[in-house]
Amino acid sequence: MVTFKTDTELDAMREAGRVVAHALAAVQEAARVGVSLAELDEAARAVLDEAGARSPFLGYRPSFAPTPFPGVICASVNDAVVHGIPDGYRLRDGDVVGIDCGAELDGWTGDAAVTFIVGRARPADVELVEATRRALEAGIAAAVPGNHIGDISHAIGTVADAARCGMPADFGGHGIGRRMHEDPSVPGRGRPGRGFPLRHGLTLAIEPMLMAGGSDAYCTDPDGWTLRTADGSRAAHIEHTVAVTDDGPRILTLP
Repeated sequence: MVTFKTDTELDAMREAGRVVAHALAAVQEAARVGVSLAELDEAARAVLDEAGARSPFLGYRPSFAPTPFPGVICASVNDAVVHGIPDGYRLRDGDVVGIDCGAELDGWTGDAAVTFIVGRARPADVELVEATRRALEAGIAAAVPGNHIGDISHAIGTVADAARCGMPADFGGHGIGRRMHEDPSVPGRGRPGRGFPLRHGLTLAIEPMLMAGGSDAYCTDPDGWTLRTADGSRAAHIEHTVAVTDDGPRILTLP
């Protein structure tokens, strides 16, 4: 069921989103060559704990997962697209690192993701991250009353196709509010003017996932969580929680 939030509820979601932004900033500050993904998870946990927020990731177990998720962040490196487990892997020079984080505060949820490069960056990786950022910006710009979900998806897909990047067809954005995953879904590709109509108070996690090899094919690790590009190419994932408002898109997961 799709829910619409009042302006007061959007303000409450903004506070949860602010916690997410601070956690992601702490992770980026801690990330350097030799630091483990588990240590990045600890940095995010400290921010959530200080804010009195709960992680909607920790212990989460959707139907496809063999085990509950063990971290407060998803940490996806290089060819991992999303849902990477924050384990003992230590960052290396040139790694492309995607960090997804959520926070639940006073009953409301925020969800966002960043992708950054550790140490010396390859030009192709910089272009991949930049294309993903542009895809997110295009999707957010389309999140206005009178448009449809298909307009958001089409905007994202247009940027991805222009950059010759693939996207995992079965994964995309989603509604968000009291729970991390709500209706409607926000695919990475779509047809303008189609899908659920947008109006004031609809809140969405918009999250393009671009794969540099150009293929939409992916595979899942034996852990049942980590999604990887099938061709071994690198991937990037950037996300914001966004409110559709009569005054334009309102990003709820900024610092």
